[in-house]
Amino acid sequence: MIHRAIGMIELTSVGIGYLVQDAMLKAADVELILGRTICSGKYINLVGGAIASVQASVEAGLQAAPDGVIDHVTVPNVHESVFPALGQSVQLTVSDKKNGTPDALGIVESYSASVILEAADAAAKAAHVTLFRIHMAMALGGKAFMLMAGSVASCEAGVAAAREVVVDKGLLVSALTIARPSRELMAEYI
Repeated sequence: MIHRAIGMIELTSVGIGYLVQDAMLKAADVELILGRTICSGKYINLVGGAIASVQASVEAGLQAAPDGVIDHVTVPNVHESVFPALGQSVQLTVSDKKNGTPDALGIVESYSASVILEAADAAAKAAHVTLFRIHMAMALGGKAFMLMAGSVASCEAGVAAAREVVVDKGLLVSALTIARPSRELMAEYI
């Protein structure tokens, strides 16, 4: 299914997570993309669908548990590269790299799983980069990060756009670009 929008709510509790998931799924015609526990005993619900449906679903989820919400996001017209990166199914191709590695690696890290989706969307829309990994909360103490590859200028532009989204919520851990990353650093992705 192709989603025009995604919405996510990050919660303080597993029990509240189930309650919110139920409310989100009952409120609108959306698909549950991800509903699971994450580090630090938190829970995330990620839904996709038509813009109005996702907005209604997220609003219903927020109303179901106003005291348990850590963060939430709705991304209308989500960039198509977000889903493969979220599924960690992107392998960098020859066009993404020179001499065996990309020209640059862009990294943005946040204290919230939810905001990293919005940041990844902003990076993909702002610059000609390949999003190749969005990692949310597991084995990160509840934090999240995204990785992108491309030219140095493109990665810098993508990182800047993503950084702005995360900073606006006060959840930035780091945002940087590594020019000419080593082959060993990139070995898992090439």
